[in-house]
Formats: sequence, structure tokens, C-alpha cells
Amino acid sequence: MENASRAFLDAVRYSMREIRRAVGTTSVNPGLLTAVERLQYEGYLRRQEDNEIILKQAQSGLAIKEIVRRTGRSRGYVRAVLRGQRTDIFRTRESSLEAWLPWLDAQWTGGQRNGTELWRQMRQQGFGGSLRVVTEWATRKRRAEKAEGLHRVPSARTIARLMTAERDALSRAETITVAAIEESIPQLVEARDITDAFHVMLRKKAVFSLETWLERARQSLINSFACGVLKDIDAVRAAIASNWSNGQTEGQITKLKLVKRQMYGRAKLDLLEARLIASAT
Repeated sequence: MENASRAFLDAVRYSMREIRRAVGTTSVNPGLLTAVERLQYEGYLRRQEDNEIILKQAQSGLAIKEIVRRTGRSRGYVRAVLRGQRTDIFRTRESSLEAWLPWLDAQWTGGQRNGTELWRQMRQQGFGGSLRVVTEWATRKRRAEKAEGLHRVPSARTIARLMTAERDALSRAETITVAAIEESIPQLVEARDITDAFHVMLRKKAVFSLETWLERARQSLINSFACGVLKDIDAVRAAIASNWSNGQTEGQITKLKLVKRQMYGRAKLDLLEARLIASAT
């Protein structure tokens, strides 16, 4: 299920150029950006020239190995450009704020607009992130509401979250963004629906839907994920139909890794075996 969600995120990243056109902007107003976002945007502009060179060389028929030799870029970077994974201007990491976004949106809609106060309330509820993370989020929301139109496109991760969230949980600006994307990029909507169908299939143990789902998924933006499922079809079918899971196995593996790290590199097989047997008894 996690891999399916990641496949949809990759589909969003692949569609970022179409998404920018869909929401009515292919440029960014630097005046609406925070300090961190401005640095990311400047870096994006510097990278664009290299990316265009890589794309032109690929269109002329050059192999990836030759493009790497000519540009000096890593093989992974060149592959990411050719797969459309380097078109996101604001490439954000999954931060400590990710799990708190629904709560923050609810507080913002309720009238709480002070970033420092939001951070204090979050700290009382167990949030471990810094004040700056929350105030940057509040500044971004405030500037977006003052803007007359869409002056920047959210990151791929944010768009994936908005497209899979309940529509009632979105703000007016977010709803407009999602609606514009859904109207202009139907293949991305289809990828979202296929991902949702995979999750439903697992939850409801609907193994009879697997073959139909595969046919549909292989013609969509999450084709690579569908091919991975097809290669491991017996295990996937068993995971859907069976009431058993490998949760216990994964738990024991996690325990084994923890014990290994506790010994600071001295985890030879005999010592590791002795510690595991001792802890089991």
C-alpha cells in the first residue's frame, strides 16, 4: 500500500509541467516566497539549463551512459530528468510537519493565524519540530490568501496530498487548485483512482478484482508499479486473499537490527545468536 501511494506521488512529479499549465502559471512570483523557497527557486533556475541539455541529447538518440559522460552528471540524476522527476521547483523533504497538516488547516480555518501560538499548542500535544517550520508554513498560507491568483504551484508531495484528501477538508484556494488539475489532466485523476482501488482491494480482500485492476493500471501513469505487482503476482494475491501477514516476521527483523546496532559493530553471528536466544528466554 505504501508503494502504491509512492507510485502516485511519482505520477504527480512526472506531471508537474502539465500541472503548472493547468493552474494558470508557468512562472513564480519571488515576492510571495519565503526565504527557503526563494533559495529553492533560484536553484531550480540554475538546474533548468542542464536539464534541457539532457533532454535534447536524449531526444537525439544518445544513450544514458553517453549523456552521463558528456554532461558530467550522475547516472541517477540523468535518469530522474528523463523520467520527469526533476521538474518540481519546490522539492521538499517529508518534514516533521507532515502529520500535523490536517490539524493546522483546521486551526487556520477556525481563525488561529499566529504561527508562534500554533507551535505552542503543537508542542503541548507532542510535536517535536522547530518554531521556524510552523511560522514558515503560516507565512506561506498568509501570502497565498492575499494573492489575487495562483502565483506558485505547490510541491508534488503537497499536490498528491491535496488530491487524495477529502474535499471538505481543503481550503478554497486548495479546492480551486485541485479542480484545475482534475479538469486538465485526466490521466492523473485516473492514476489516483487506480491507487485508491488498490487500497480498497487490499482492505476488502477483493482478490477477484486483481486481474482487472492490473489491466487498468498497466495503461496508466503508475504502470511501473503495476509491472512490479505482476512480477510478484503470487505473493500479492496471497496478501489480498489470506488472513495471515508477515507482521511478526518484520517485527523480529526490526528487533534483530536493534540488537545489532546496540553492539556497535561487534555483532558477529555467534554473539548475535547468543543475545537473541538470551532475550527470548
